[in-house]
Formats: sequence, C-alpha cells, structure tokens
Amino acid sequence: MNKVILAGLVSFCIWSCTESKKERMNPEIELPFYNEATFTPEWISERDLKYDSIHTIKDFSFINQNGDIVTNGTFDGKIYVTNFFFTICPNVCPRMTKNLKKIQTEFAEDESVKILSHTVMPWVDSVGRLAEYARLNDIDDKQWQLVTGDKADLYSMAREAYFADEGFGKTATTEEDFLHTENIILIDTKRRIRGVYNGTLPLEIKRLIEDIQTLKKE
Repeated sequence: MNKVILAGLVSFCIWSCTESKKERMNPEIELPFYNEATFTPEWISERDLKYDSIHTIKDFSFINQNGDIVTNGTFDGKIYVTNFFFTICPNVCPRMTKNLKKIQTEFAEDESVKILSHTVMPWVDSVGRLAEYARLNDIDDKQWQLVTGDKADLYSMAREAYFADEGFGKTATTEEDFLHTENIILIDTKRRIRGVYNGTLPLEIKRLIEDIQTLKKE
C-alpha cells in the first residue's frame, strides 16, 4: 500500500477516535445515563434524538421519619442519591448507612445534594422506627429522608424507576417476595439515573462523591 495513503488512513483513524472520545466526554454528558435494568451506560448528547426519551424517575409519594409527606417535588432541582434498606438488617444495611453518612458529611452545607432511603420492610419500619433509626445513626432530616409507605409502591419504585433489585425483571406478586439490593443510585436534577454504586464498598462511595462533584458542574 502506498505509504502516503497508509499515513492518511492512520491519521484519519486517530482523528476519528479523538473526535468520538471528545463527544463522549463532552462536559454536558461526562457522566452516562442509565435507561434500563442491566445498567448499561449510555453517553447521550442533547443533539441526539434519544435525549428526550432518557429514562426518568416517575412521581412518588411516601412518608418520612418525621411523619411528613415526601414526593418527587421534594427533590426538584436537586441531585440525590437513593437506596433501599430495612432497619433490622444485620449486616449489609448498616454498612450502607455508614457509607451514606460520608455523603451526608461531605455535602452537609450543600442544599443541592440530598439522600433518599426507602425501606423494603414497611410492615416493620413504621414512622416511629425510622425516627429511632435516624436518631441512632445521626441522620440529618434536612438532608436525608428515610421513607416508608405501601409495599407495592415501594417495590414498584425500586424495580421500575431505579432498577434497584439484584434480580431485576422480577415482579412483586406474592407476600413472600422480598427485594434486596446493595446498589446506591445517583439521580440528577432532571430525575435521570447517572450512576450506580455498590453501597457496601468505601471505594465506591469515593467514586460516588467524585461523580456528584462532576454532576454539579453540568
């Protein structure tokens, strides 16, 4: 092959890859979007036809540790991280709570960052029990909401809105059905999923904090 043609092809490939990377790492979309339960990351530009159909968190209404109603409106214009837990969980949930407290501490003075934790055992986790859990774990109710409500509503949010179930695709149809996940989900100001993290691992929480800082710059 002619050396000039070969050099031209190599230069084109380098340029093409560079431009592709620049598009993917465009500051507008530095963090990916997650649109389905396999959590396959997608970098979708505002110029992309798919942009207007990005998965968003549906409306919700639950009761927090103070007995107040918490809705999607509570988080309008906010970045928030969310998870699913239960107060009598002996091992995984305490680790998740401990790690989420790092988020609470890191963004203690930042009104734009919130935390939302849903119980998966509403028949156990009453408002009073959530209040006691919040007290024992030094949870700041101005920043961190613990919520309970109807089981079907909670499980629907977990599986359909946040894709937050180890056995994704299941349907809560029986009394024996129980949801469990170690995932912490990062939601942007437009109610879109921007990150997924193992809530039991400190290194993942460090990455989450970095991603929140990145998201704040969008």
